Amino acid sequence: MAEQALDRSQFRFFHRLRVRWAEVDLQKIVFNPHYLMYVDTALGDYWRALALPYEPSLKAMGGDLYVRKSTLEFHASAEYDDLLDVALRCARIGNSSLQLVSGIFRDEQLLVGAELVYVFADPVAKRALPVPAVLRDLLLGYEAGQSVVQTRIGSWGELQNQIKALRPSDGQDEAALHCVLTNALGEPVASARLLETAQLRPDALAVAPLLRGSGWEDVAAQALLAGGAI
Repeated sequence: MAEQALDRSQFRFFHRLRVRWAEVDLQKIVFNPHYLMYVDTALGDYWRALALPYEPSLKAMGGDLYVRKSTLEFHASAEYDDLLDVALRCARIGNSSLQLVSGIFRDEQLLVGAELVYVFADPVAKRALPVPAVLRDLLLGYEAGQSVVQTRIGSWGELQNQIKALRPSDGQDEAALHCVLTNALGEPVASARLLETAQLRPDALAVAPLLRGSGWEDVAAQALLAGGAI
């Protein structure tokens, strides 16, 4: 690793957290193992930023991810009540492995650098498998700044099956314009609708349960107002 060279500009994804009292030690700084927990917590949100519910998406791709190596390098300590930004990016994709690099920052200061290597494998046979092309393309695209969702705008008749996977229908749907976002696996992840009487304020926002808190429903609403451009 070359953590000394890590800076915020190298990352697209950030997860913000605040250091809790239970996470500091007798020296009144964050107890070392908690930094790995911070990175793991950020990883959950990284998958949500990819619009992929972690467990069902990996199952659909025929495998699971297993940690092969995790390394931390310490530069400075976080203290109680610090606001930290945990940055994460996929740095390399091998035949069956993913290398993730993380930087834990307090403002612009790098506190801890991390490297994690995961192996994509058969969860039953515990045998390494090639990283699926859909996952490889998604990760490379995300890190290159591309959108990870497809946007469809249309009538209820065109989009109702996907919307019903996210929320129950109601009596106003037939007269509305709708937007649905789908992820790299073609699954609906969020929707919104626009009624003529809504004065350009989308409603009926919905998001896949495992992606709650990711803001994808707001992206769908913005796409409706922008005519599909996100």
